Amino acid sequence: MEIKLFGVVGAGQMGNGIAQVAAQSGLDVIMYDISDEACEKGLSVIEKNLSRSVSKERMTDDEKNQIMKRIKTSSDLSGLKDADFVVEAAVEREDLKFKLFKDLDGICKKDIILATNTSSIPIGRIASQTKRPEKVIGMHFMNPVPVMKLVEIIRGLETDQKTFDITIGLIDKFGKTPAESSDFPGFIANRILMPMLNEAVFTLYHGVGTKEAIDSAMKLGMNHPMGPLALADLIGLDTCLAIMETLHKGFGDSKYRPCPLLRKYVEAGRLGRKTGRGFYEYN
Repeated sequence: MEIKLFGVVGAGQMGNGIAQVAAQSGLDVIMYDISDEACEKGLSVIEKNLSRSVSKERMTDDEKNQIMKRIKTSSDLSGLKDADFVVEAAVEREDLKFKLFKDLDGICKKDIILATNTSSIPIGRIASQTKRPEKVIGMHFMNPVPVMKLVEIIRGLETDQKTFDITIGLIDKFGKTPAESSDFPGFIANRILMPMLNEAVFTLYHGVGTKEAIDSAMKLGMNHPMGPLALADLIGLDTCLAIMETLHKGFGDSKYRPCPLLRKYVEAGRLGRKTGRGFYEYN
């Protein structure tokens, strides 16, 4: 099946990045979010990213304009009815993803693939909400999507080979590198990364060091490009908490217990860069 129209559910940090990459690869894109305002905000982020590439002479202004013309938006989920492939990039909430996949299953063409950008929720659980579990697959992009090369690909129990092959082909078209993971909570990347970030929060919580000292230790001592607390702010503390809760629930192991300080920050609305304040403050 030829993919011409690529659907994205969510115009936020991950969704607009996926939409940008798809449009840059030559696909027409329909990007959905719950309001026109959210869609416009997503478009403005894409335009800003592309303008930065123009200023750095990585593309021409005409190329930027052509990419932007390929992206349309909709605040009605039925706007995705003609899409040839859909990837969901909504917030990391199981109940929300379940409802979206039930709705998408009824709206979208019966033969198309429904992919999810979930960073931790088992694909089989999401696929079970549809009547096409063989056409549901995990397609987990890294953040920021236009920059990071890796895409985790995760088959659910029912995912068929054709679905896998088509998805691998898309990842290649986007200029990304796939890493296949079995369907366990957190997959590969976040099963390793999130407990480290959570432990950094525990280190701050216990007063072992300041946030600056903790991040410096990992940057200068372990050669990480970004400290764990700054990285958690970039990812979103609410997303970090949701992933830790999925790991804790999925494995029943206390080593995945979210740090109380992480939960406290999320409950107070300090979610990181997207709200202007997390472990650090942002203008």
